[in-house]
Amino acid sequence: VLSLAKLDEYQPVISALQAACAEQNIPASTVMSEYGPGQFEVNLEHRSDPLRAADDAALLRRLVQATARQIGYDATFMSKPFPGLSGSGLHLHLSLVDDKGSNVFDPARTDGETLLGHAVSGLQATMHEAMAFFAPNLNVYRRFRPDEFTPVTRDWGENNRSVAFRLPPFSDGNARRLEHRVSGAEANPYLVTAAVLAGVHYGLTTKGDPGAKHEGNAGAEVDESLPLTLWDALAALRSADILPKYIGADYLEMYGAVKSAEFNDFMEEISAREYRWYL
Repeated sequence: VLSLAKLDEYQPVISALQAACAEQNIPASTVMSEYGPGQFEVNLEHRSDPLRAADDAALLRRLVQATARQIGYDATFMSKPFPGLSGSGLHLHLSLVDDKGSNVFDPARTDGETLLGHAVSGLQATMHEAMAFFAPNLNVYRRFRPDEFTPVTRDWGENNRSVAFRLPPFSDGNARRLEHRVSGAEANPYLVTAAVLAGVHYGLTTKGDPGAKHEGNAGAEVDESLPLTLWDALAALRSADILPKYIGADYLEMYGAVKSAEFNDFMEEISAREYRWYL
């Protein structure tokens, strides 16, 4: 992890990616070598417009795959392509400014930490309803295992990579923000952004309490109340109470129907393991 040698090894792809991002005005910045072989993190710089931020993420994904293909590599945003190796996620960073341009999460404000807590409480309340957005196919749920730096609880904390909602270091003042760490790498950035904004708004409106920040390893045990299978996530979406008020009941119904059909179609194909186990 964080290997400079790996960056050198893949420099032709990384350099081509950086050049393509510059050409297409996609604000990609830091590239880091991650835990898995051939696994990299690409950071997108801040956009004040959430829709433009989602555009950047969607375009970056296509650009990465096309650039790698031109050089003779395959790039995938599949969350868990290899059993036993680390998976890939889509992390969204969010802050909130008032009409004067000041970050309302700034801990220097008398209400900064309180408002941040309210925002987190809304994300906690909507996490199960939105899981079918954050984890949209069968493969993504292979990420949700104990002790794999993937959220398996609703906890939040300061610079804690085991929680669902992390407060990154050096994020005081106008840089104060929260990091939503739930989504798989192939999740739709538009739907993820919409669901996260809905959760934040709900928490600020209802003034919920997120509980104490988690200081230890929140990923040691799975929260069994979370829908960490695709079928449970689709059931949670069908019974959603909060998200329909933001995204619309009709859209959620159509999304659930499409994903259920996709899952049923997937299950129609007999796997090699079924033949090995049962034939």
